[in-house]
Amino acid sequence: MTNSINALLIIPCFNEGKRMVGEELSIEFEKNSTIDFLLVDDGSTDATAQFLVELEQKHNNVTSLLLSKNVGKAEAIRNGLLANSGEKYAFIGYLDADLATPISEMVNILKFAKKNPNYRFLMGSRIKRLGSNINRYSYRHYIGRFFATIISGIILKTPIYDTQCGAKIIEYKLAQTLFEKPFLTRWLFDVELLLRMKQLNSDFYKEVYEYPLETWIEKGNSKIRLKDMLQLPFQLIKIHLAYV
Repeated sequence: MTNSINALLIIPCFNEGKRMVGEELSIEFEKNSTIDFLLVDDGSTDATAQFLVELEQKHNNVTSLLLSKNVGKAEAIRNGLLANSGEKYAFIGYLDADLATPISEMVNILKFAKKNPNYRFLMGSRIKRLGSNINRYSYRHYIGRFFATIISGIILKTPIYDTQCGAKIIEYKLAQTLFEKPFLTRWLFDVELLLRMKQLNSDFYKEVYEYPLETWIEKGNSKIRLKDMLQLPFQLIKIHLAYV
């Protein structure tokens, strides 16, 4: 990574005390000192907020944003971006706090984005193939493929394989526009982002690239509860009515 890539990576956190590994994060923050990291505490009820502040105090390229109440992943990331609206980054990205997507993969996507400026929205894609290390729970994979088929064929009408991977890199100016307004859903905001792109430009798919990840490891329990899973079909309908 060269100093010419000016990027902010946002990591939303909610009750991550048992999943976040401080030593691993510290190593990554030091290794990637040319990248800024924003750790957003989404109204956690455990010691997550204190942990994030300690990381901020330890690393010059790390800042923390502590939200007073839980607003969900989508709004946590949005709040983080809006809090940095005065900064001049080339790219804004986000990834999950458990580092299921390693930071090294985010760096690879950033390098690809720099070499290919025609792509303004880059998505990590968990395509299991020979030579890759993609480790997902089977039931979540199959549920994910079911919804991905609906999202791709009916909602987006574009052949996108994996909208829900937690790793995204977006051109800074585009991100400011896409995140300007609150989202309708907590867990399908990635789909909303793409639909907002489509509203701006019907040929949006030419500016989107799915980057096949070399490594993605499912870690711990998902923050998506059974109740949330059951609401996903209704959220898809809500999105369809609002954007399509």
